[in-house]
Amino acid sequence: MSPPLLATLQEWLRVIMRFSMRNFMLYAREHNYSIAQLNALFRIYHRGSCGISELGDEMGVTSAAASQLLDRLVQQGLAIRSEDVHDRRNKVVHLTEAGRAIVQEAMAARQGWLEEVVNQLTPQEQQQVEDAIRLLLDKMRTLNP
Repeated sequence: MSPPLLATLQEWLRVIMRFSMRNFMLYAREHNYSIAQLNALFRIYHRGSCGISELGDEMGVTSAAASQLLDRLVQQGLAIRSEDVHDRRNKVVHLTEAGRAIVQEAMAARQGWLEEVVNQLTPQEQQQVEDAIRLLLDKMRTLNP
């Protein structure tokens, strides 16, 4: 990779992360959610449902800590615990409609600035950027993360 391209991609990544995280943190603060709560909601949202120990493993916390976090989400009406149909000793967590709405709002807040950037581009520039990003995405899909 050419050094100028690498430097440009690194700067692009820094800017995206700064805008994305800034808006995400503002959303969390304005709505009185902890980052851990939003992290859990996002993980459950993308999985559809999950066990408590799975969630703890993904978040890098103990099952007890994940359980306490989930207790708060259940009390807030954002998640529901139910018995695992395959093993009644285990609990499965699902999001409520309110929980899904929070995730969607947080995603919109985190990515809201993108529309402003796109609107500043001409139609030709939009197509150039789309083509370049699709090329990068295709190359990234060949990597093993």
